[in-house]
Amino acid sequence: MSALGEGDAFFLQELEVDVRAELTIAETSQPEEEADGEPDVMMLLDPDAERYEVALRSLLGAVEAVEDAPPGRPPNTGQAAPDRHAQE
Repeated sequence: MSALGEGDAFFLQELEVDVRAELTIAETSQPEEEADGEPDVMMLLDPDAERYEVALRSLLGAVEAVEDAPPGRPPNTGQAAPDRHAQE
């Protein structure tokens, strides 16, 4: 259990549900068919769709990291923490 407040925990749960639903849609969406019944080749190779799915997976991972963080410790996001002693 994390050290989140009740409102934050609820927000994260709702966000996780929304991201999972959107990810399911992105994973199962079928490209539109052209008049000849074949899928549109450009839709199959759509880099924006791939980036969107990757972004959803990253967001889901971040939500899970925050939810699973032990009380009193920041979540491990896989990124280096900023140097607190760096001169600005």
